[in-house]
Amino acid sequence: MGSQKQTLPILIVGGGIGGFAAALSLSQKGYRSIVLEQAAEIKEIGAGIQIGPNVFRMFDKLGLTKKILSKATLPKTLVMMDGITGENVVSIPLDTSFLERFNHSYALIHRADLHSVFVDACRDSPLIKIVTGQKVKDFDDNGKSVTVNTVSGDTFEGDALLGADGLWSTIRAKLVNDGPPRVSGHIAYRAVLPIEDVPEHLRSNSMTLWAGAKTHLVHYPLRGGKLFNLVAVFHSERYVEGWDTAGDPEELNRRFADATPEVKTMLAKIESWRMWVLCDREPIQNWSKGRVTLLGDAAHPMLQYAAQGAGMSIEDAVVLADEIATDGDYEAAFFRYQEQRYLRTGKVQITARLYGEFYHAKGVTRQLRNDFLKARTVEQTLDGMAWLYNGI
Repeated sequence: MGSQKQTLPILIVGGGIGGFAAALSLSQKGYRSIVLEQAAEIKEIGAGIQIGPNVFRMFDKLGLTKKILSKATLPKTLVMMDGITGENVVSIPLDTSFLERFNHSYALIHRADLHSVFVDACRDSPLIKIVTGQKVKDFDDNGKSVTVNTVSGDTFEGDALLGADGLWSTIRAKLVNDGPPRVSGHIAYRAVLPIEDVPEHLRSNSMTLWAGAKTHLVHYPLRGGKLFNLVAVFHSERYVEGWDTAGDPEELNRRFADATPEVKTMLAKIESWRMWVLCDREPIQNWSKGRVTLLGDAAHPMLQYAAQGAGMSIEDAVVLADEIATDGDYEAAFFRYQEQRYLRTGKVQITARLYGEFYHAKGVTRQLRNDFLKARTVEQTLDGMAWLYNGI
């Protein structure tokens, strides 16, 4: 086990889903770790996220499937509607044929609920230490260990360092030094409604996407149907860096001016929106150096259109722990880890960009998109998902 070769804990920067998934995966291999989180308390913000069968394969390996399912909602269908004409473009049943094909469900879960499952599992492990209020300022890899310095003046030493500190990763900035993220020009407004506030004719146990011209609305139930998650996305010239700021309902309504009555009804139900500027980066092959590596959004940030940001970070964590446990040689393990991951995560990054254009098509392109999707059988649609959902 790892504990036989380990002299110092592995330092993990970032207390999000990826960071805690890495800590848990390592603990199951016998490795000690310290999770350094810059916030004063461990909590997750955001709203709903989608979990594909590839992620459930990781939950199985980590022993978390039962807990995840207890907090998740299993939709009956994935639906894409035309957000302008109101026509049903495609409806993918998530019943027997989907389960037989991928051996796992498709689930909807509140990000905070998914995060809490990982946090609770990590808190139960004597091999994992969680330290809050620690914003990392710099690190130094001397070839035998890695030292991390924080803004508060504290110093931590570890056998290795994992940067799981997201899109604006401090670790990546020094390791890769490729500048700021790429601003997509897409803005996401997110909100969560009590189910009672959703008109009955719009309530459904499905993940529904209304695709408009340079806009789309996604909605689906959470927490056993008690909540309803909404995400409205549109192209905007407001390239404000950052996220989780107050949204502008006037701009939102203007962008969705030609939307169907159903879409406008849902948008009107929200009194307070939070706004995210959507960013990603170009895929890279190398995100490791010496005893330092990256995972999740720090390594391969992606737009949300493939619904795989959290999923890819959890896959990263499992692969990384497996490689470290192979021989305890961190530098070699980090190289093998990224070799296994960079093409898959790069494909998801590029696919997410393409999906964004696909969902937001207008004019003739929109009509061709609709005709293409309507002509496909369910089996053909599942075939198209197999590269992703068959997992690793």
